[in-house]
Amino acid sequence: MTILAEMYKELEEVFPEMVEIRRDLHRHPELSFQEERTPERIAKFLTELGLEVKTGVGGRGVTGLLRGGKEGPTIALRADFDALPIQDEKNVPYKSTVPGVMHACGHDGHTATLLGVAKVLSKYREALEGNIVFIHQFAEELAPGGAKPMIADGCLEGVDVIFGAHLQSTAPYGEVLYREGYALAAADLFRIKVQGKGGHGAYPHLTVDPLVTASQLVINLQQLVSRKVDPQHPAVLTVGSLHSGEAFNVIPHTAEMAGTVRTYDPEARDLIEEQIARVAQSTCEATGATCEVSYERGYDALWNHPEETRYIQKIAEEIVGEENVKERPAVMGGEDFAYYLQHVPGTFFFLGAHPSDSETVYPHHHPMFDFDERAMLIAAKVFVSSIFNYSKNFPKVKGELQFKA
Repeated sequence: MTILAEMYKELEEVFPEMVEIRRDLHRHPELSFQEERTPERIAKFLTELGLEVKTGVGGRGVTGLLRGGKEGPTIALRADFDALPIQDEKNVPYKSTVPGVMHACGHDGHTATLLGVAKVLSKYREALEGNIVFIHQFAEELAPGGAKPMIADGCLEGVDVIFGAHLQSTAPYGEVLYREGYALAAADLFRIKVQGKGGHGAYPHLTVDPLVTASQLVINLQQLVSRKVDPQHPAVLTVGSLHSGEAFNVIPHTAEMAGTVRTYDPEARDLIEEQIARVAQSTCEATGATCEVSYERGYDALWNHPEETRYIQKIAEEIVGEENVKERPAVMGGEDFAYYLQHVPGTFFFLGAHPSDSETVYPHHHPMFDFDERAMLIAAKVFVSSIFNYSKNFPKVKGELQFKA
C-alpha cells in the first residue's frame, strides 16, 4: 500500500470524528467577528497534534504550521468558521442551540474537514515534502471579512500556493466542481438617500415627492448594465430595498434605497460606481430633489489561477472519476478567498453535497440548509492528495502532471 493510499484509509477512519466536530460546531454557531468558542476549539485541536499554532491572527483567526520532514514548498489550506444570523429550522439532533444563528453555508463542514486533514497529515509529517499552513479564517460572511486582516498579519508568509474548498448543497454528492479564471464576483453595496419636500398627499404640487423620484431612479439604474457596461463583461445591479413614508395620505420628506453590484471586470466595477452617482444626481435634479450616494466596495472578484485549477481537477478525477469532475459556471456570489489568490497562486473549488436523504434542495443561507457530510471526506482526500503530489508537479505544471495514487 502506498503512503497516499494509507492516508486515504486514515481519513476514512477519522471521518466519524470529522462528523462529530462538524455537528458540535453546528450546535454552537457564532456570528462573524463574534467567534470565541470556535477558534478556541480549533487552536486546542491543532496544538494537541503538535502543530505550531497562532491565535488572534488578524483578529480571531487561527493558523497551524505543520513542518514536513523533507525540503519542499509551503502549501496553505483555508477553511472559514463563522455562521449566519438565520434561525435553524431543521429537525435534526445537531440543530443550532443559539436562537437566530446557524451554520447555513457549510463553514462548520469546512472547518471539520481541515481539522481531519491536519490530524492525518500530522501522522505522516516525516514523509511530507515541505510545510503545510492550516488557515482557519473568521468572518467570511460579513465584509470587510477576515481574509485581509489575516493576510496583513502574516498568514501567507512563506506560502507558495493555497487551496480552498466550499461544500455545495445544490450540487449532487460525489461531484467536484472547478473553474479557471473568474469564478466568483466582486460584491459591492450602494445606498442612496433622496431628499425631497414632504406635504399633504392631496396637494402634490406643493411638494417635491422623493418616493416618485426614487421609483424613477430604480428604473434608470437598470439601464446601466444594459446600456453602459460592455456586454462581454457580466454585471448585476439589484436594488434590494426601498423605504419611504408611513402614512397613506402624506408625501414623505425622504426615500432611501440600497442595492448590490456584482462584477468580474475591474473596469466595469469602476464604471458602475461612477455611473450610479451620475444617474442619481441627474434623476434628482430633474424633479427638484437632492440626493446622497454612498458606495461600499465588498470583496474583490475571485480569480482562480489556471495551472493550479487544472492540478486540482486532475487530482479530483483520480479520486471521484473523470465523469464526476465538472467545470462550474462562474457565479455572482462573493468570497474573500479572492484576497489570498491575489498574493499567491491557488484555486478555490466546490464539492457536491446535496443530502441524499432529501428530495428538496435547500440553497445556502436557507433556514433548512444542510449537506451530505460524506462530501467532507472527498474534500479531505483532494486536499491530502494535492499536498502529497504537489512537489512532483510544480513548478513543472505546464508539463504532464504525475500522480502517485
